Amino acid sequence: MAFSKLLAVSLLASLLLLHFVDAADQSATQGSLRQIDCNGACVARCRLSSRPRLCQRACGTCCRRCNCVPPGTYGNQENCPCYASLTTRGGKPKCP
Repeated sequence: MAFSKLLAVSLLASLLLLHFVDAADQSATQGSLRQIDCNGACVARCRLSSRPRLCQRACGTCCRRCNCVPPGTYGNQENCPCYASLTTRGGKPKCP
């Protein structure tokens, strides 16, 4: 009888420990997915721009707001709808 109680308690404790380890692993993974390297992504996006500093500044603002930069040096904005939807006060696209 005592052995079965000990077995049940140890099984419950191990399941609880596995639950906490899994939760910690998921939160660490989600934290790394939330932040991208905006500087690196914008340097790559703006490398062919005629005004690279201006392009990188606008791209950095958009990247921080959307946490996304479309691939390539131009276009592909369907891969990042938030990035594509940002506009200037004049209604022109804000993000390069």
